[in-house]
Amino acid sequence: MKYYSTTVLKGLLCLLLLSAAAVSHAATTYIQNVYGRHSTSLNGKWSAIVDPYDAGYNMRVFLDRKSRPSGNFYEYDFDGATRLNVPGDWNSQRDELKYYEGTVWYARHFNFTPTGHQRHFLYFAGVSNRCKVYLNGQLIATHEGAFTPFQVEVGDKLVSGDNLLVVAVNNTRRVDAIPAMSFDWWNYGGITRDVMLVTLPDTYISDYFIRLDKHRSDLLLADVSLSRPVAGQRIVVTIPGAGVKMQLTTDANGVASGRLSVRKLQRWSPDKPTLYATTITAPNDTVTEQIGFRNINVEKTKVLLNGQPVFLRGVSFHEEIAQRMGRATSMADAVALVTEAKNLGCNMVRLAHYQQNEYIVREAERQGLMVWQEVPVWQSIDFTNDSTLRKAQQMLRETILRDRNRCADCFWGIANETKNTPARNRFLAQLLKTGKEMDTTRLFVAAFDLAYFDKQQDEFVMHDDFYPNLDLVGINKYMGWYAKWPKDPSQIRWNVAPGMPLLISEFGGEALYGQHGDDTNPDSWSEDYQAKLYRDNLRMFENIPNLCGISPWVLFDFRSPTRLHSTNQEGWNRKGLISDQGQRKEAWYIMHDYYMKKKSK
Repeated sequence: MKYYSTTVLKGLLCLLLLSAAAVSHAATTYIQNVYGRHSTSLNGKWSAIVDPYDAGYNMRVFLDRKSRPSGNFYEYDFDGATRLNVPGDWNSQRDELKYYEGTVWYARHFNFTPTGHQRHFLYFAGVSNRCKVYLNGQLIATHEGAFTPFQVEVGDKLVSGDNLLVVAVNNTRRVDAIPAMSFDWWNYGGITRDVMLVTLPDTYISDYFIRLDKHRSDLLLADVSLSRPVAGQRIVVTIPGAGVKMQLTTDANGVASGRLSVRKLQRWSPDKPTLYATTITAPNDTVTEQIGFRNINVEKTKVLLNGQPVFLRGVSFHEEIAQRMGRATSMADAVALVTEAKNLGCNMVRLAHYQQNEYIVREAERQGLMVWQEVPVWQSIDFTNDSTLRKAQQMLRETILRDRNRCADCFWGIANETKNTPARNRFLAQLLKTGKEMDTTRLFVAAFDLAYFDKQQDEFVMHDDFYPNLDLVGINKYMGWYAKWPKDPSQIRWNVAPGMPLLISEFGGEALYGQHGDDTNPDSWSEDYQAKLYRDNLRMFENIPNLCGISPWVLFDFRSPTRLHSTNQEGWNRKGLISDQGQRKEAWYIMHDYYMKKKSK
């Protein structure tokens, strides 16, 4: 475990906030655990103007036309505009916006009453994919990245009474973006996660990281930052259920750090997902939330959870409700997704291929599922672009800051299906360095699709220069679907990432629910073929000496505009174990039985 001095910790936070300026005009301070703070929801129906040519900027549609001089003529009007749900994507709310990529202007009014010596922040949990935020006609924030939150302090820009909030949202794919021009999921646009007006004390608890030492179960570590650099402030961390009370004092940077020996702490695990009510108290602020504690590390080819080898029984899913054909946005959606993973027999979920909303992460933790969470560095990223690297670094920082108190988050994923090039390796090395500067208590991972069967060696191999830098290697391999079997599955040997834990992070094939046919022919698109493919792959996996787990692709059929088979796909990726209507395919039962046997061992 690498320990940072309080000065270095404060410096890291300052570096994070300064680097955010390249991507976001956001807050000068951070808000940890925003759902545990006093806030007013700004969710609901927002007015929306579709602007495919970005004409709204010249029209200055971010100004309130009602408050401008009478007699002027304006070619826009939010009062008579389309209404869209926030949070929500625009693609699933209007048929004409199903495939839309461009700008939509969102607007809503809200009332504000001044509250004295308090600070006020607008908090956006996620806007897809880039946005500009205007409050009462003034640009106050920009942000890029659909899957991480941002906040901006607005106390000096709010007026007593009516306020107008306008957000220009754009989801156009770009070469320098993350993800870039091509990706195998729907390009949902909109304000897809919660919006809140958060009220905090003048000096508040801006950040904290409460966790166990990476290796020791009896050593509790705590770092707490105030929003202002005030020295000598008394900070108390209490965990009554574990008999813990830590008394800390802030330094000149407003940071307090400490460590405490603990004996009564029940560690979190999938079988016993224990969470403790934890309270952090400062002179003018108190924050309480549920926090779990665990140790996660690797030993040769094994993943150790709380010091014991664990086989990762995983599955992937998208942040999508298939029956609604739209983004998952609520706690009810999170419960539906996570519960289906739990029903399958999983102890892990891979949140593909981006950082999913906080409801999903917290529900996974509550139900006892380890989480593999990754930034969307997927395939066609421009690894030669320094601006793209900065975006990736910022997305990883924002992810770690939001979720590092979630003990279920065991794996930080930095890439998926990227090619072995010098530019990519330099890019990922910088991204990995960024992550480890913030958190060394998790495993850093990535998924690769570079393994292949070498006929001369008569085994699967992989040549990649970067993977040895990771803690665990994921392999995506679609034997029986995109790749033909070189021999009987029971006879296939693997020699990939020897000496390291290897997770089969993706495998599977497509099937249309209720369709039956030749189990030897992928063109049948049948449940029979998908089921046989699963049986064959599971048999092959028995020959992988360093296998630490598997995660089939994917739990649910999901929307993808790149899936063009007019009869069997119709804009859906049909690799789900569960159909778009919630029906379990035959392969679901095969995986369920396999996981039940693994669980009982």
